[in-house]
Amino acid sequence: METHDFFLTLLIILLTARVFAELITRMQAPSVIGELLAGIVLGPSLLGWIEPFEAIKLMAEIGIILLLFEVGLETDVKRLVRTGIKSLVVAMIGFVLPLVFGFSLGYWVFNQTLLVALFIGGTLTATSIGITVRVLSDLKRQQAPEGQIVLGAAVLDDVMGVVLLALLYEFSIGGGVSLLNTGKVLVFVAAFFVLAPVAAKLISLVIRRFDAVSEIPGLIPTSIVSLVLFFAWLAHALGAPELLGGFAAGLALSRRFFMPLGIALHNDEQFAHRIEDQMKPIVHLFTPIFFVFVGLSLNLREIDWSSSFIWIFSLSLLLASVAGKLIGAFLIKELWPTRWVIGLAMIPRGEVGLIFAELGRVSGIFNNEIYAGMVIVIALTTLLPPFIMKWFYGHYANRLPATTQEQS
Repeated sequence: METHDFFLTLLIILLTARVFAELITRMQAPSVIGELLAGIVLGPSLLGWIEPFEAIKLMAEIGIILLLFEVGLETDVKRLVRTGIKSLVVAMIGFVLPLVFGFSLGYWVFNQTLLVALFIGGTLTATSIGITVRVLSDLKRQQAPEGQIVLGAAVLDDVMGVVLLALLYEFSIGGGVSLLNTGKVLVFVAAFFVLAPVAAKLISLVIRRFDAVSEIPGLIPTSIVSLVLFFAWLAHALGAPELLGGFAAGLALSRRFFMPLGIALHNDEQFAHRIEDQMKPIVHLFTPIFFVFVGLSLNLREIDWSSSFIWIFSLSLLLASVAGKLIGAFLIKELWPTRWVIGLAMIPRGEVGLIFAELGRVSGIFNNEIYAGMVIVIALTTLLPPFIMKWFYGHYANRLPATTQEQS
């Protein structure tokens, strides 16, 4: 592709993603759905203007890494400790059951291979903490008891999801599932999560020292992006996916991070806020490219919509993904309206589910039909719960416990 054609293509992607995201957001739906639709409209499914070529793929991969960095940056590990056993139950059951349901359907019902079935189950485990936080914030229920349980569970869900992603990545490039590969990845992931935060904290001290004396603007975003890219490279060198590096860097630099066993490495709160504020424009520039790329990679014209497979496959996985998250919430000791709203809040798959699905496609694990079915499930589980939650709160708000502010 000629340079000027690439510039025009990138311009179209960025503007279309923004316009669709704005329109979808005004309809009270998550912006990620708009960016995904932008890719479907621009790609082979509809207009066929843009192909998912290599340069856009590379920018999309940077977008994934920065997206996981932002997820790590916003992860509040202390919240998980505060909410305790209830968050643990919601997270563990809501992680294991969708994995088991998805794998069982893929392997025994739809006769897929072991690796495909694992990827299907893995994609269903995700919970989008970003969408969950957005809905709870809009409803002013972030500080409510159910909001604290949901956010604590979503933190653990993210960490387990990234570890599972690392395992599936190893299986996809290592030629299949094996105990040796599993053990190797778990050792590397454990070492990475122990060493990377300490290294990141030390590097952040150096960045903060230089930022205090630098006379040139832009030191923080340049240094942090360099750190994230280095961690991504290091994760790959250790046999884990690059995404793990982005997540670990964000988790380490989060002002809410703390080390196990009470050994705290506290950040300067003001400096941590500056990292977040100066990194957000860069993250928000690259992440829409990833979601558009997912839409570009999906060719809906190649799918036989008259075939019963795509409909039965999508509906079965949709029911499995919803049931897996609701059961986890139903098992904790709370009022039934509270259990329902916790379960609903854990359903959105959003950007995390799309990362799993895209890894499956890029690795050649998912064919176009399976990939399309997974994207349909992710889109529906992302789009519908926010509306259902708002309706639920509108009808049952008086039967839910008061927020901290209301109690005071």
